Amino acid sequence: MSSQLAKWDKLPVYWVNNETTLYQLIDKIDNSQIVALDTEFIRRSTYYPILALIQINTGDAIYLVDAPQLFLYDLWQALIEVPMMVWYACFEDLWIFYLLAGCPPLTNIFDVQIAIAYLTGQTHVGYGQATHDFLGVCLNKSESKSDWMARPLSNQQEQYAVNDVRYLLALYHDVKKRLDQRQLYTCVIEDSNLLAKDIHATYHTPLDKMYLNYISCSYKPRQLAILRNLVAWREALAKSINQPVSFIINKQALREIVEKSPLTIKNLAQTTLNRHTLRRYGNEILKQINHAKSLPESQLPQQTLPSFYHNNKNFKNAIDNIVKQYSQKTDIPECLLLKNRWIDELTSLVYYDLPITSLSIGLQGYRYDWVVCEILPLLMTYKKQIQIRFES
Repeated sequence: MSSQLAKWDKLPVYWVNNETTLYQLIDKIDNSQIVALDTEFIRRSTYYPILALIQINTGDAIYLVDAPQLFLYDLWQALIEVPMMVWYACFEDLWIFYLLAGCPPLTNIFDVQIAIAYLTGQTHVGYGQATHDFLGVCLNKSESKSDWMARPLSNQQEQYAVNDVRYLLALYHDVKKRLDQRQLYTCVIEDSNLLAKDIHATYHTPLDKMYLNYISCSYKPRQLAILRNLVAWREALAKSINQPVSFIINKQALREIVEKSPLTIKNLAQTTLNRHTLRRYGNEILKQINHAKSLPESQLPQQTLPSFYHNNKNFKNAIDNIVKQYSQKTDIPECLLLKNRWIDELTSLVYYDLPITSLSIGLQGYRYDWVVCEILPLLMTYKKQIQIRFES
């Protein structure tokens, strides 16, 4: 392996900090079939992340793009058009990509962390562990929380940034070979681009739908209306003042307000809402609560169905057995086949008699035939129990 890594060890590193070097990089990307990327950014006290650095490995050189100094529209366009972008754990990176590029969902993504999950059954293997386990390379990750807006970067920072992409293409080629041997490569491509679509959808979620990320099946419709109002108001405010939503109302305080539905500042003060928000926005929060309380029932959100999967042992065992059998047949780890939210989605589909065409995109790829031919028929045998559970 060491001889195979020699190429990557010797890659030259170039800073991109002016228009000339930027367009030289863009020309290089335009002639590449595959590039590896990472970003460094700061998002400790702002709603919008501040992009500090983009690291790009084109296969013959590593480029450090000084993002704050440059207008990057043409770079984003070049990356959108490259046949494949390789990332590692790309959720936050793609959030920034969509924010700054303003593009449709990307379809040229390969997330090596997802690939490793298919090979190992472990869904959160870090980059440092991956390079060690698959390439025998030990990386120093001590600079991950440093100040990436500082210029010049320290030698340690620059080395850290370079190493985040130096071995990423080598790692890609290694896992691709292993995936090909197990006929799983297209599954990883599918799930990588599914993640890219999910991130895009999350970034573009309408304000009045954002509450769905915080719902509990214990909430009544009136409480859901309060939650909907508060989450939408908080999101709009966070964007306008460029502060994290947790600085305004954190998750615990949000849950307490929804459950207690306070009507006065005194009642609101009995929650864990931070004192600054209470003083500055307390009346606005009460306004959102009162508006939700005044809505006619026809305008209230629908109560969330409880999880049948976690509340019926026989059904859970039956689903788990089907997943285990399909995992053994396909060599795909069980943890990647059927997410809990997909099980809940399929349960709702059976309960509401929805058409198969309403399946979410994650169930329309390689999982589709299995879901339609095995999972849904099993669910249908539990339909009466599902109805009793949901209507009790």
